[in-house]
Amino acid sequence: MEILTDYNVWVALLTLTALEIVLGIDNIIFISILSSRLPSSQQKKARQLGLALAMFTRILLLFSLSIIMQLVSPLFSVANVEISGRDLILLIGGLFLIGKSTTEIHHKLEGESEHSAETGKAISFGNVIFQILLLDIVFSLDSVITAVGMTNHLWIMITAVILSVGVMLALSGSISDFVDRHPTVKILALSFLILIGMALVGEGLDFHIPKGYIYFSMAFSITVELLNLQLKKKSK
Repeated sequence: MEILTDYNVWVALLTLTALEIVLGIDNIIFISILSSRLPSSQQKKARQLGLALAMFTRILLLFSLSIIMQLVSPLFSVANVEISGRDLILLIGGLFLIGKSTTEIHHKLEGESEHSAETGKAISFGNVIFQILLLDIVFSLDSVITAVGMTNHLWIMITAVILSVGVMLALSGSISDFVDRHPTVKILALSFLILIGMALVGEGLDFHIPKGYIYFSMAFSITVELLNLQLKKKSK
């Protein structure tokens, strides 16, 4: 009971929950964009299932901290750069995120009708969930590493993950609707995902990019886009 009355415990829980929410925004955007390619009746279910998978993936990784710590051990080296299991996951995830986001931008700019006619059979609920699961693993790895660096209490990590996913579930519908209503915001969101993918590839190659730079760039771009939307709304 003493641990529940410890001020530092509650500060760590609130701080970690806030960080988990921030780290989960890109996850929400990716899930929203992927689920938007499904019939409208399945989109909400895909978003909820995707975030639920993200929560279970994070909790599973938290219970496998010993395995995660082993992932930082070098497996081989390329051009004097040591590659570990974690690096491989970040490289594969980053490249997948860049490729998928670039493809989505192409489809958005070239038109959806032709793409839907050609690949309509390939787009299924299971296919979308599988892609979401792949990126959940990558995003979860980053989230868990952050959690481990914040506190030594496993229950605080798990509680923060559950609370953050609860907030993301509540926000996912609004974010998805907003992105769908504004095509330019969707392109901007996909550009953010390319930026994050590049950061993941850089991390995988031991080239650390401070997240503050990434978040500042994203915040600045969002501010400019919101101003553009406001001006467009007034002009109408």
